Amino acid sequence: MSVVKEFREFIARGNVIDLAVGVIIGAAFNSIVKSLVDQVIMPPIGLLTGGLDFAKLEWVLRPDNPATEKIEKVSIQYGAFINTVIQFFIVAVVVFLLVKLVNEIRRKDAEEPAPAAPPAPTPEEKLLTEIRDLLANKS
Repeated sequence: MSVVKEFREFIARGNVIDLAVGVIIGAAFNSIVKSLVDQVIMPPIGLLTGGLDFAKLEWVLRPDNPATEKIEKVSIQYGAFINTVIQFFIVAVVVFLLVKLVNEIRRKDAEEPAPAAPPAPTPEEKLLTEIRDLLANKS
């Protein structure tokens, strides 16, 4: 089997396409959450803490030296890390709620009883069926 044919079969599977759609939607959702955290959630928190911008919080390990271009500032940017942790929690909550919704739908589908089998024909219906069949055989 050629590699191209195997690849075509692999791509044609529904799971792969579903996964691709999920990745694309997830990437778009990630940018929405990033914007929500950076532009909506963190500014009021920064305002409550005295105008602090969390994204710019850092521990400087080695400061810039403007006299020489070789020495650059080295810092641990823990404020950006705090923003990323908040973004993660928002995404985790949304994913949890989606999984909970899907599980609830599955449970409801499982609880619904299968359609009942049609009731057995009554003796009168059996007799009428036999008469119908006899008449059909005569003609």
